[in-house]
Amino acid sequence: MFVGHALLAFAVAASVAAFTGWPRERALSVGLVAGLFAAAPDVDMAYALVGVATASVGNALALAGAFWQTGNLVHRAVTHSLVVALFVSLSVGLVASGVRAASLGGRRRRASRLSTGGGLLLSTALVVAAGAKSGLLGAVVMGLFCAVSLGIALVAVRRTELDACSLAAAALFGVASHPFGDLFTGEPPALLYPLDAVVFADRLTLHADPTVHLLSAFGLELATIWAAVLVGLWLTGRSLRTAVDARAALGVGYAGSLLVIPAPTLDLSYPFVFTVLAVGAVGATPRFRRSVPSRRLRRPTFELPERLSAAVTGLAAVTLGWVAYSLAYLLA
Repeated sequence: MFVGHALLAFAVAASVAAFTGWPRERALSVGLVAGLFAAAPDVDMAYALVGVATASVGNALALAGAFWQTGNLVHRAVTHSLVVALFVSLSVGLVASGVRAASLGGRRRRASRLSTGGGLLLSTALVVAAGAKSGLLGAVVMGLFCAVSLGIALVAVRRTELDACSLAAAALFGVASHPFGDLFTGEPPALLYPLDAVVFADRLTLHADPTVHLLSAFGLELATIWAAVLVGLWLTGRSLRTAVDARAALGVGYAGSLLVIPAPTLDLSYPFVFTVLAVGAVGATPRFRRSVPSRRLRRPTFELPERLSAAVTGLAAVTLGWVAYSLAYLLA
């Protein structure tokens, strides 16, 4: 669900901005910024690399297990909180406001320092609170999360025309929307951290059959990605019909993998995920077109199709593979 968090925030923020009358370019900007902030909470998985580095196994599935076992020590805890989202968004807004004021110069410099200092103070308070609640590891993870969030804000200030309030709102929506996408897989996030109140004691189950549950969660992820694709195409004036190549039909053949790989569940999803993504890679393989040889080159040159078309074709192939596999499993 890593990708889905960012794309859901992008789709919702960009479409809402466009429907409220914002210019399409600005709507795209706020959607992209919200998507980046929605991906930021998963920076806590950086600790999982410690497990991979110290694992003494060479098997890919065993390495994946070590990755998740280590990462889950802090995953969906300190960074997946609505309380934290509120303070991070305030910090982002203050720092963005300070940077904007500093660029204007003059008497605004003092206000710039106060605003930036207030934002950094809020981030520091979050790190201290995480350290008091979860020890050194919690403080380190929170510090990394705050650094990434403020980094996104600084890039957005320099690369977009969004004001501080818009950036703060994008940060709040992105970070706060993230944990709800995790309710269908793994342990539920700590929505009110650092408070001890529990909102969801267990994950939300989509179906009693663990394979159907995983396939349903995967379908939600695909729906989220398609929503982002459609919003992006709409705001850039492109057509879905021209973005998808007929090679996407290759995905239908993935139904045959039912006879080869074990039925996927949350505990054993890697064979399904890796192979269905491989189908997407086949669908997204660029078609090379032979062009007229240049006088300066002895060998003919080749022209690649648009990257967007390749990506959407790959997504269509994965979607058809998921549909074909799901039907084959239900009918088997």
